[in-house]
Formats: sequence, C-alpha cells, structure tokens
Amino acid sequence: MITSLLRLLLTRSFKPFIFTNEYYEKIIFQNEKEIGLYVHIPFCRNICSFCPYCKTIYDNNVAKEYKTALLKEISMIGSTLQTKKETTSLYFGGGTPALMINDLRDIINTLKNYFIIHGGIGVELHPEDITKENLLILKNAGVTMVSLGIQSFNGNCLEKIGRKYSPFEEKIALVNQIGFEVIDVDLIFAIPGQTKEILLQDIETAFSYGATQISTYPFIDFTFADNKYKPLPEKNKKELLEVINNFCNSTDKVRTSVWTFAKKNSGKYSSVTRDNFLGFGVSATTLLRNSFKINTFSIKAYIDRINNNMLPTSLTLNFSLRQRAVYYIFWSIYGMKLNPLKFEELMGIPLKKLYGFELFVGKKLGFLIEKNGTYYLTDKGAYYYHYVEQIYTTAYIDKMWNISQKTDFPKQIILK
Repeated sequence: MITSLLRLLLTRSFKPFIFTNEYYEKIIFQNEKEIGLYVHIPFCRNICSFCPYCKTIYDNNVAKEYKTALLKEISMIGSTLQTKKETTSLYFGGGTPALMINDLRDIINTLKNYFIIHGGIGVELHPEDITKENLLILKNAGVTMVSLGIQSFNGNCLEKIGRKYSPFEEKIALVNQIGFEVIDVDLIFAIPGQTKEILLQDIETAFSYGATQISTYPFIDFTFADNKYKPLPEKNKKELLEVINNFCNSTDKVRTSVWTFAKKNSGKYSSVTRDNFLGFGVSATTLLRNSFKINTFSIKAYIDRINNNMLPTSLTLNFSLRQRAVYYIFWSIYGMKLNPLKFEELMGIPLKKLYGFELFVGKKLGFLIEKNGTYYLTDKGAYYYHYVEQIYTTAYIDKMWNISQKTDFPKQIILK
C-alpha cells in the first residue's frame, strides 16, 4: 500500500512500473555520463539461507563456460564504442567472486579494452576466501577495494543466519596488512537474539581491526529464502539502527549512506549509487537514462543467449520522465544527499519544478536540510528512508527476484 501511494504521489500517474521481455539487439549507452560497471559472479561453496542474490553451487566446468560467455558479453557491448569510455568504478559481486579469482584479471583486462576505469575496482569477499595468496592475486589484478561479508562476530547470531564463526578479526587484520584503499565490512542487524551490546561489539571490532567502512544491513526475510528464523520486529530494528548511528557519531565516523558509516577521509565502497551503470553477467542490471534492464537469472539461459550472439536481457523497463526521476532521487537520498544540479543535468529539468512541494514538506518534517543549494538527509530522514526501503524491498525486489529465479525470461512483471 505504501509503495503504491508513494508511486502515485511521485510519478503523478496511475501507471505502475511495467517490465517487459521486449528484446533489444544493442544497449545504447555511448553518450551516458557518470557510468559505472558491475560484474556478477554467481558461484558459492554453500548457499546461505539469508542471501537473496542470484547464486548457485560452484561447478568448475560451468564456471569455465560462464567465463567464456561473460567475456563475450563484455565484448558484444564494448565493441559498440568508437573510443574507450571513461567509467566511475568497477565492482564484482556475487555469489562469491573469489571462486573465480584466477579469472578476474582476464575479466578486468577485457573490460579495459573498452573502458577507462576511474574510482577503483571493488570485490566482495567471503571470509573463507580471505587468504594472503588470494589478497595478493586481487592486488596484482588491480583491485583497490574489498567488501568482507562478515555479517557478525557473534557465533549465536551467525548460527541464526546459517553461518559459522571463524577468527574473523584475523581476516580483517590480514586485509589491512596487505593494504587496500577501502576495506568495507558487512554487518547484519535485527538477527534474532542480537542485543545492542552484541551489535556495538561487532561495530567496534570491525573498525579496530582495520575496516575503513561498515555496511549495516537489516535482516530481511525474503519470501523465497530458506530462513529458519525471522528478523526482529521493527521497534527493535529502530533501536539497533540508533545504536549504530550514535556510536558512529560519537567516534567521528561519517555516515556515507543510510546503511554505511566510514572513517573520515576514507574512500567509499558503494556499487549501487551511480547515475548510470552497465551490468555484466547473470542477473546483472543496467541502468541508463531512459531504461532499466535485467539479465536472465538462469546461467544456462545466459550462456545459450550469448552463444547465439544475443544479449542476455530478460526484462526491460522503459522509464517515463517521473519514473526515472524517482529512481534517481531514491538512490541519491540513500547516499544522504540530493544535488539539484546533477539532477537537472541527468533529467533535463529542474528538481524544484518536478518536486518543489515534496522538498518543502521534507524540510518541514525534518527529513531534509538544505545547505548551499544541496539537500541532505537528516538522521530522522534516514530512519524513515530505512523503513520505506524495507517495504520497497518486500513489495518490489522480492517479487521481481522470485519470479526471475523461477522463469528464465518472464513475459512481464508489473510492480504497482
């Protein structure tokens, strides 16, 4: 209900978000600015019950086929460029990208045939993959940022989400020793049995052993996940979010997004807050000025499409002006600020012309403050964003990913 009301209010239309399987032979991105790159590696040793992302158990033969298809997809898209295109960043997500660690250099080099990568290269790491050998391979391949999927340092909390404890502190210290520009540590809050004291200890431990940033995600029970336990109620989530925020404020950390906090003057690990991005691999998404595209979630279907010289696009949303504006605002606000100049550059229309009333209300309610023409999200605004984001995840992302995991190429998905 809330997502529907917000959609009606912000898009000024009864038209829902309609994703269709309309196929395009090319992705037109050559003139897009501020574009990032994302590569999805879907393989895991084990399937974690809490994880909603597209993944499968690692198979060496399938991984070889996948790499071949992935390199070809990059070339199919990159070869449409007349000259190398500058990009803001490159991120590898999963799954467990390190299961293809010896292939990452080839993937990066193939991307560099077509793109000039600024802003660093980031890779997600499972704790089991944090070894000196692996870290040196990543370093030599040009990786500058790592995100460590620790989730918690508490054995009981880890058990509730299907993980086992190991000396994670030593893992973070090793990453710090090898030396990366950004060391992000993922932590989950609202796990059953998790107290304020446990969460606070997790945060202190992460920073004390070398994290430059923590990403704190609420435990969300997706309908297609296999969770034995349910997240804590919203009241507890709010209390735990306050614990995170208060601790980081008191220790001079900077809130770089609704769910991330970083040491001052450190870089930022964030694969989603880009004006535009190209996604490569199974389930990867591509965001452009006028469209949002999703690749098939099926590895077999992905490989088959590429082998037939076809893009693996499963679904496409062609934005209306206000739909694209809402998407931009949603993720900009996630990053704690909204820049009217960047909005107008991307959308071709002033922010206040589209949403002057909403900005006025947001300021009056204490959700936003305006400084030198830029809007910043307050702590109060961040809490309500956190609340709405979970509703959005349940209403939109859960539905889309659930269908996409069951159907290689859905005919249509309507998000109301």
